[in-house]
Amino acid sequence: MTKPDKTQPNKPRSETRRPGLRALAHAVPGVTAAAQVKRGFARAALIGHWTDVVGAALARGSLPEQLVFPRGERANGTLYIRVDGPLALELQHLEPLVVERINGFFGYRAVGRLALRQGPLPRPKKRPLVPPPRKLSPGEEAQLAARVAAVADPALRAALENLGRSILATQRKSAVSPPPTPSPKKP
Repeated sequence: MTKPDKTQPNKPRSETRRPGLRALAHAVPGVTAAAQVKRGFARAALIGHWTDVVGAALARGSLPEQLVFPRGERANGTLYIRVDGPLALELQHLEPLVVERINGFFGYRAVGRLALRQGPLPRPKKRPLVPPPRKLSPGEEAQLAARVAAVADPALRAALENLGRSILATQRKSAVSPPPTPSPKKP
């Protein structure tokens, strides 16, 4: 006699599996939950909305690191903030206002005080510099103008010229060939 499998509760198959595509927004909280709890951020939204909470000037030089609550509580925690250089003094003076704004963001008294840690902030990754587009030669300009000359609408013709210029400017060599010449019709 076999014992019933207790690992799967008796649920219809449609409730245990969800075939098809699902939005990424549904999966992200489950994937990042362990890292957020480890760092003390039960609500990682504070990191994502830090600029909205404290303002652009303070957000440029500060970053929330960890939210630590007293044992057994989920209120009146200490928010550890990494602060870059002299901004620490300003943030220390603005602590009551910042705590009030953070608690307003959470909707309850989540933070009781701030603990400032001075040090360098992580630098954002720099995007590789894209070289400026090259200037088209007069011959390329003439070929491009000849290609779009048949377009009657002036706005559409200008838009097509701009598009052609941007495509040609990103190419190393001229890829524009002269417009096809109509072949003579044989009777």
